Amino acid sequence: MSRLDQTNKGPESLVREEIRALTAYHVAPAQGMVKLDAMENPYRLPAELAARMGERLADVAVNRYPDPSGAALKARLRETMRIDPALDLLLGNGSDEILQIVSLALAKPGASVLSLEPSFVMYRLAAVAAGMRYVGLALTPDFTLDARALQEAIERERPVLTWIAYPNNPTGNLFPRDAILEAVRASPGLVAVDEAYYAFSGGASLLDEVGRHPNLLLVRTVSKLGLAGLRLGVAIGAREWIHELEKLRMPYNVNVLSAAAADLLLEHREVFERQTAAIVAERARIEDALDAMPGARRFPSAANFVLVRVPDAPRAFEALKRRGILVRTFHGSHPLLAHCLRLTVGTPDENTRMLEALAPALA
Repeated sequence: MSRLDQTNKGPESLVREEIRALTAYHVAPAQGMVKLDAMENPYRLPAELAARMGERLADVAVNRYPDPSGAALKARLRETMRIDPALDLLLGNGSDEILQIVSLALAKPGASVLSLEPSFVMYRLAAVAAGMRYVGLALTPDFTLDARALQEAIERERPVLTWIAYPNNPTGNLFPRDAILEAVRASPGLVAVDEAYYAFSGGASLLDEVGRHPNLLLVRTVSKLGLAGLRLGVAIGAREWIHELEKLRMPYNVNVLSAAAADLLLEHREVFERQTAAIVAERARIEDALDAMPGARRFPSAANFVLVRVPDAPRAFEALKRRGILVRTFHGSHPLLAHCLRLTVGTPDENTRMLEALAPALA
């Protein structure tokens, strides 16, 4: 067989060009580090609750497939998130899978996806993977939303899908509720509002609007509550939407251990509410410290992280890393994020260590 025949069988000729042009989502090694790079809840489960989880999981029949309907888990999520019984739920292996499902369902030939930028990179990745045209609308330099520009983009692009993170990641801010609802009313396609950080937003949510608009879908996750390892996301929408999306959900996508653990742990909502309150209090302390730190400009946050612009982000990132502290640098990822670091809120001790290391790194 000729060399040409062999080459034609490789990924360089078989994988779609737009996929080959992508960069895989990168997760930095964090072993032995103070991990403040991934918006995780820094608190472990209380020992008694962890022990109860162990007992519950020991009784799970791992030789059997999960309940394909996820009925018990959906009921627990309804109770925990106070979801209207008229709405339906789609379970995902993390909210990332839901992004993929929604994108695939709407991937008609020539369809476009609109998202604000900078925002969660998976909106773009899911669109490209589904073969859709992705359109990013830049926020203003201080990361606020230009509502008129959004309306114009909707009119110009006629997107079949629009993603809006509320609060936004990685900027942390909340866009005006009225501007989002105006986008929902103006859009010819589905508007999916991603509320991954709703627990830290002081009650800001569009959950009460779902069902009032035929093209509004809400996406949430339990990851930021403190259950990131379970990989559990949920889409909340009208029954007609969930009925169609269910056709693309892989059977048994939420494993039996995750389902059993989530059912038990979410019953103890007060544990995670206390942890959330501690994170919000620490966020305020970090913001105050950054405001007093020469060379740092932090941006308002309604999430469990704070975005800050520094004089030299690569230098500050490496200085923190040498001190055993891992944060996220976004320098080079988007023009608006030049010299920006995202600082996940950790425990009080972790936050103190980070702030003490950051100040000299900026000098």
